[in-house]
Amino acid sequence: MTSGQIPVIDISSIFGGPSQARDQADRDIMTAATDTGFMTVTGLPAGMLSPAMRKRMLSIFGLPLNGKQRLYRQNFDPARPNVYRGWFPLQSGLPTYKEGIDLGPDIAHGAGRVGQGDPLTEATPVPGEQELPGWHAAVAGYYRNMEATGQALMRSVARGLHLNETIFDDAFAQGISTLRLLHYPVRTPESFLGATEQTHVMHDGREHYLLARAHVDSGFVTLLAQDGVAGLQAAARDGSWLTVPPIEGTLAVNFGKLLARWTGGRIQATLHRVIGDNQQRYSVPFFYEPSVDTVIAPLPMADSEPFEPVTYGDHLWDATTKFVEQKGIAHLRQPHGIDRARSVS
Repeated sequence: MTSGQIPVIDISSIFGGPSQARDQADRDIMTAATDTGFMTVTGLPAGMLSPAMRKRMLSIFGLPLNGKQRLYRQNFDPARPNVYRGWFPLQSGLPTYKEGIDLGPDIAHGAGRVGQGDPLTEATPVPGEQELPGWHAAVAGYYRNMEATGQALMRSVARGLHLNETIFDDAFAQGISTLRLLHYPVRTPESFLGATEQTHVMHDGREHYLLARAHVDSGFVTLLAQDGVAGLQAAARDGSWLTVPPIEGTLAVNFGKLLARWTGGRIQATLHRVIGDNQQRYSVPFFYEPSVDTVIAPLPMADSEPFEPVTYGDHLWDATTKFVEQKGIAHLRQPHGIDRARSVS
């Protein structure tokens, strides 16, 4: 990043057909994607990010402990069949301190999006309607809205790269996008016990504890709805940290390493972190992702840098099984490889 702030962009026009307004939005999005790798977007469909919608989705954190435990992943409860989707509890002694749940495409599209034999396409464990009335309908609607937003942004990126605007559509048609609901409570002294990595940072002359350590997202496009509590920060090129404003009714958007590779380094994947200040925080990131067997290979751009193709599922599994909430499961999936992926596509 070269400026002192995160750009704010009205993207309402990219949901429609060709227009001067859409051309301007495309230019603004491409400037942010190639320069900062981060932006805040406005102009979303009415009600998509309403306080009522967020409250309904986040009501899952009000479940009693035994209700959350029924949603645990296998590495937190060996009796559970799900290894990739589901709940992860708070863990002390780490530079990240959060609880939450990862929801897959079946939450919005039903059992037809569940595949056998691959944990990346497993069913998502969810609470029953009697436990959280209206919750499932709320997250399903939000998931579909985020898919539409992700597609609109990827089409804008394609136009900005002078490619056919639908070039990415097939890859994401049967995608395995993840909707993640997160709660960052106030860190207690006990939560730092046993820590072997950095747990505090200095910012603006004050010490803050880490809720999520500095990282670059591994995939494509992240759409983050925040709760109005500051804490998300993006790294500037000069090494400073810029606060991403948690503006009500907007999304914070950033791009991942694989999209940077796919676009020959034109799109920037930016380092970011979450710092805490004795205030609990909720966030709702949506990771827009293609299908498991999508082959990521150089795009048809004249000056694109060559790289070794990879299937999205293989890349994702290698990246995410290094996360603290996914440790210990890497052996549960074998790589699909390029040849198998191309045979089923």
